[in-house]
Amino acid sequence: MVNKKIITASIVLFNNDVNELSKAIDSFLDTSISKKLFLIDNSSTDRLKNKANHPDIEYIFVGKNIGFGAGHNTVINKIKSFSKYHLILNPDVSFEPLVIQNLIKVIEKEEGLAMIAPKVFFPNGEHQYTCRRYPSLLELLVRRLGVLKQLFPSLIEKGEYRDKDLTKPFYAAYLTGCFQLYKTQDFVNIKGFDERYFLYMEDVDICRKIDASGKKKMYYPKEEITHILKRGSSKRLQLFIRHFLSSVQYFYKWR
Repeated sequence: MVNKKIITASIVLFNNDVNELSKAIDSFLDTSISKKLFLIDNSSTDRLKNKANHPDIEYIFVGKNIGFGAGHNTVINKIKSFSKYHLILNPDVSFEPLVIQNLIKVIEKEEGLAMIAPKVFFPNGEHQYTCRRYPSLLELLVRRLGVLKQLFPSLIEKGEYRDKDLTKPFYAAYLTGCFQLYKTQDFVNIKGFDERYFLYMEDVDICRKIDASGKKKMYYPKEEITHILKRGSSKRLQLFIRHFLSSVQYFYKWR
């Protein structure tokens, strides 16, 4: 890699749906600025390697599932002097070509702004509340156990900033990890994600790390993306347990 890029992006793969992944890749490649996409494959086979047949894509086959955060961190040394901005992107996200450029225009204006994220919708057009206050342990349990949502609706609504005007940009506590656009240097300075989280809570944790660095995060609803969102920990016991353990780890770390 010789020519420095305006933006790099990383997508961590694990046995993904090919059609969903193709939409995410195409969305990024349709951005008309200099770019590089890293596909970090945590799958046991390299069957997804053929999705990297493009000069702006680099495929990294890990060969085992090292986790979401550790996967994204594999490119830190590659991007630190290579791009001005870095995008953490999920493989089930899609968006219009100008979204990234418009977000860059906003983030580059503010010296203290480390990360920015857009408004997110489900494929059916329903608003996905990805802009949140830092959660309590009770809120996380309520979110995972659907039967409790009817008992604590105000807890969820408060956590999702529903008391604010979500049509206007503001500095948020926590922006979920499906689409996080960073100034590369800020992402590098905080050493990316805490790799002690295998899955879940690493995106909350990195927002805390940004706070600790003295920088800010912005929710910017004037730009929009679509995210499928699997909600695996609400459907599978194994993932629920993993989410719970990550939550305990998060609260222990940040007290």
